[in-house]
Amino acid sequence: MKNRNHLTLASVAVAGLTLAGCATSNPPAATTTAPATSTATAAATPAAEPVVKGVGLNVANIDQTVAPCDNFFQYASGNWLKNNPIPASEVSWGSFNELFDKNSAVQRQILDEAAADRTAAKGTNAQKVGDFYASAMDSMAIEKAGIAPLKPELARIDAIKDVKGLQTILGRHQLIGAGSVFNMGVGQDEKNSTQYAVQMQQGGLRLPDRDYYLKDDARSKAIRNAYVTYITNTFALMGETPAVAAKNAATIMRLETRLAKASKSRVDLRDPYANYNKMTVVELQKQYPNLGAPTLLAQQSLSSAKSVIVGQPAFFKEANTMLKAEPLSDWKTYLRWHLVSSLASAMPKAYVDESFKYSQTLTGAKKMQPRWKRMLRSTDGALGEAFGQVYVDKAFTPESKQKALQLVNNLKAAFAEHIQGNAWMSAATKAEALKKLNAFTVKIGYPDKWKDYSALTITRDSYLQNVLNARMWAANFDNNKLGKPIDRTEWGMTPPTVNAYYNPPMNEIVFPAGILQPPFYDPNADDAVNYGGIGAVIGHEMTHGFDDQGRQYDSEGNLRDWWTKEDAEKFTQRAALVGTQFDAFTPLDSVHVNGKLTMGENLADLGGLTIAYTALQKSLAGKPKTKVDGFTPEQRFFLAYAQIWRNNMRPEALRQQVLTDPHSPAQFRTNGPLQNMPQFFEAFGCKEDAKMVRAEAQRAKIW
Repeated sequence: MKNRNHLTLASVAVAGLTLAGCATSNPPAATTTAPATSTATAAATPAAEPVVKGVGLNVANIDQTVAPCDNFFQYASGNWLKNNPIPASEVSWGSFNELFDKNSAVQRQILDEAAADRTAAKGTNAQKVGDFYASAMDSMAIEKAGIAPLKPELARIDAIKDVKGLQTILGRHQLIGAGSVFNMGVGQDEKNSTQYAVQMQQGGLRLPDRDYYLKDDARSKAIRNAYVTYITNTFALMGETPAVAAKNAATIMRLETRLAKASKSRVDLRDPYANYNKMTVVELQKQYPNLGAPTLLAQQSLSSAKSVIVGQPAFFKEANTMLKAEPLSDWKTYLRWHLVSSLASAMPKAYVDESFKYSQTLTGAKKMQPRWKRMLRSTDGALGEAFGQVYVDKAFTPESKQKALQLVNNLKAAFAEHIQGNAWMSAATKAEALKKLNAFTVKIGYPDKWKDYSALTITRDSYLQNVLNARMWAANFDNNKLGKPIDRTEWGMTPPTVNAYYNPPMNEIVFPAGILQPPFYDPNADDAVNYGGIGAVIGHEMTHGFDDQGRQYDSEGNLRDWWTKEDAEKFTQRAALVGTQFDAFTPLDSVHVNGKLTMGENLADLGGLTIAYTALQKSLAGKPKTKVDGFTPEQRFFLAYAQIWRNNMRPEALRQQVLTDPHSPAQFRTNGPLQNMPQFFEAFGCKEDAKMVRAEAQRAKIW
């Protein structure tokens, strides 16, 4: 079971990476410009001296009509934002997307070559990668097969005669990724990080968030209507009459709305203690008899489990009631929908089209991504480490790994200095914090031990069957960990991924090869650019270990309170100030950023950038501070940071991001931290009354 507490740099959406948006708020809108003040312009404009040309920053992207001290996001990237409209097949477009596309071109070549090679020995990774991608690209075979590969699963649902039969299918749906009613699997025990445990979490919804079922605003209603249409049309494709299809949609909405009402909000899910409720299997069966714990566990080969961690007891209490009270025929309708909708992307074009029509309302997507790009992502999900090995050979050098490791060590040293010099923290808490920092496991580029796919069967015959096989393999891979030692070599992302993460129970920071490239990291760029780019990313992930969630885990990855009461209160007060700042940001009309939902990411951005700045200063010590492209190292550092987050986003996708994503929109990931940093004010000569300058009493500083 993928750890729900992986804290990632950015979030991924169906139509690409959704990371930011052209926003309108205080600071001023990204779509408006203000005349540059003379003082700010003087600080940022190159002086009349020989210009040293640099690498890693394109100064043509800068919008000189905006003062850096008024809106740095717009100043640093305004021309880029204007000259890079969102492609029709994307819901957002920014630095992450550009690098994702660059990586995809390399991956596509690998997959095309693998698919063309029919000589690979059966059972090898080469055969599996080639056949999976070939089957995914064979749209004619997919059309010809129709939903035939799903008939055995549909027959299992039709055969349900009682609650015991329902429990059996709920267990099976955990294996095939149908997401029916709840999520269940094996993951690290957060209070005993040396062991794996069976875990159960709320789920069972197809809309992206519980609020979409419960809110009555026009936007939520439109999304619900689009979802009902999607369900209705999909059942019609499966052969139901219009009347039956419409009735089925109403049934599914009723069941999912009831589950949504019992679900915790995303903010409430951020409390690791409140979402950790361990009980024996006997207790689980006693409290929720209609879930059928023994049956669920047996279906997943987990009968040896003696205990289960239940995330949200109130949700499971309601699910337990519903499983007995709601008609069995309604549950069978619900299960058919969750099975088919979870596999829509692997089905004939008519099913894919209905799914896309719904996503257009949700995200504002104009055009479906090309098939090769969608199937590349599918192959990465199914066999990411198998073809990730080939990707690493083509696109990542040992030198890059060594340089990245050196940057990590430099950031670590800077963070240690910040902890030691922290005026509000006691010596006892500092000692624990340093112990945790020094215990970080650092993973760079790719795994030391690759996953073994020998038990996974892949052929060219059926893409849909390959997807089912891959899902069952992945579930069994995780479930087989129960009772075994923790595998600390395992990765939660594939090598080509343009992202990074911190995993609290492992106390590890992970940087895939995919992100260790321009604009994040460029071996030919000056230190200022690399520290503002990948340095801020590294600092971000490190700070996650000490944000409002991460700080609750100790050096060994266990949920344990290692803070003095006074220090915890001081941290909470300082973090609350960041929350208040972000609550005030409005990316669209009356839509506010949720400071509580985005708290961890905002703290990581502020802390990471602050630490990266210190690390840069240490690297510059004793060296001449040469201007490059007319900018000082400090200015280039902040420009490089802003470059990462440049991003245009469709309004629909931006609304969804604000509601569901723990990451703030891009403009505020840029301007938000900088408004608290005197280092930024000094670099660009910002006056106290500038829009980017918060009053000293209102500035947030934690690390």
